[in-house]
Amino acid sequence: MADDRIYLLGLDAGNTVIKAVLFDLAGRQVAMSALDGQSFSPAPGHVERDLGELWRNAQTVIRDCLDSAGVAPSQIAAVGCAGHGNGLYLLDKNHEPLLGIQSLDTRAADHAGKLREANGDRLHALCLQEPWPSQTPTLLAWIKDNRPDLYVRAGTVLLCKDFITFKLTGDRVSDISDMSGCGLLRLPDNCYDTELLALYGLGEAETLLPRLVEPVETAGHITAEAANATGLKEGTPVVGGYFDVIASALGSGVIHPGEASIIAGTWSINQVFSEAPIVDKAMFMASGFAPGRFVNIESSATSAANLEWYVRELVERGKHHDDPFGYCNARIAEIAPAADDPFFHPFLYGSRLGADFRAGVYGLAGWHTEGHLLRALFEGVVFEHRRHIEVLGRTGVSFDRAVLSGGGARSPVWPQMFADCMGVPITVAEARETGALGAAIGAGVGAGLFADYEAAVAAMTRAHREYLPDEAMKPHYDRRYRTYCKLTDALRPIWAEMQAVDQ
Repeated sequence: MADDRIYLLGLDAGNTVIKAVLFDLAGRQVAMSALDGQSFSPAPGHVERDLGELWRNAQTVIRDCLDSAGVAPSQIAAVGCAGHGNGLYLLDKNHEPLLGIQSLDTRAADHAGKLREANGDRLHALCLQEPWPSQTPTLLAWIKDNRPDLYVRAGTVLLCKDFITFKLTGDRVSDISDMSGCGLLRLPDNCYDTELLALYGLGEAETLLPRLVEPVETAGHITAEAANATGLKEGTPVVGGYFDVIASALGSGVIHPGEASIIAGTWSINQVFSEAPIVDKAMFMASGFAPGRFVNIESSATSAANLEWYVRELVERGKHHDDPFGYCNARIAEIAPAADDPFFHPFLYGSRLGADFRAGVYGLAGWHTEGHLLRALFEGVVFEHRRHIEVLGRTGVSFDRAVLSGGGARSPVWPQMFADCMGVPITVAEARETGALGAAIGAGVGAGLFADYEAAVAAMTRAHREYLPDEAMKPHYDRRYRTYCKLTDALRPIWAEMQAVDQ
């Protein structure tokens, strides 16, 4: 008997890994393929990728996922893609790849400071964020001033997932969640704005902006060339897709106003949904993904990327661990928290408080073990999440529970640390690939398989486990968090001095 079941394909393109995940309409994962890409640093603070490799990896994971699932391409109702926000993905005037800058890049730190000083207040009034180093328009303005040879060749400004959508459909499109998240839309209207471009020093760049769609709106259809490359069926609809932090929240079950999503991934993402964006300069950014649907975000590149660095540089060296992340969690589980534990600043890629911030371990003693060092790393990441959440609290955003997703949610020890330090219950979603699931949820809504977001999220997401805070740990974490913040303040002038020497 023929298999007439319907599936949704979700793609999730991060700063390193790209994933293709096939889901049924109950949100169950049918098949998954992932491939790690390569970043390169042509100069200090520069973090780039080869867009040709990104597309080759996308083709590979899509084809591998379909082959593993054993379903007919005609059974896939729609495709959705999520990707890391900000950075800069440029096509030239012939629609060929020109440049791929990732969201860990800090080359434009000085340029962002100058823009903030000159136009920060008015920019925030329009887009609800101030310029910052890896923000898309700030990077484009840096390219204009420092690489005019590239700027004159630029034809289209895209975000990470938009490049994949372009290669799948031939359409140069971006969605409102990504474009509002990178400061290129006027909020709360979620539309392009000529004054906004002019304030970035990009008054002539309006022609570089792609067609704007909502995430669930059809952006295009799989071309014959893309079908041949990926195994997808020609004509399959591809929706606009998402800023990955919003996709991950959807895939973890967060959709209603007042609900909170914490993502421990490459970035520390701390976000609360609302019907209107919060207007407060203390908050990092707001992003809109549909009329009356906004996400208020505090974030920085200070989360699980620190563990990824540790594993890559110190654990996987020599390839002597089959499960390096499991090894790290096992070492931490051996340690009983103590007052004299060392501290770690998770600033390997800077901080939103300063691109010159550096990572470091403090208070390390001869009786400490690798487990103590790893626990300090985990704790430092949690502390930086807590700092962001306190900023949200000062803007009037509050919550009494949160859903944790991202790579950190897979740890057997990290979610409990979040619950104990934040003092609220932490839920971990059943789905491991929440970003891809969120993209698939949008594809399902766009294909008319669900009446609305609420119906799709209810059908396709489930909670896996809830971690309740241990009240006995609260004094321990409160005390250590205060010391962590004092260390940050004390080291600021030293980091600034180091940055001055580097220059």
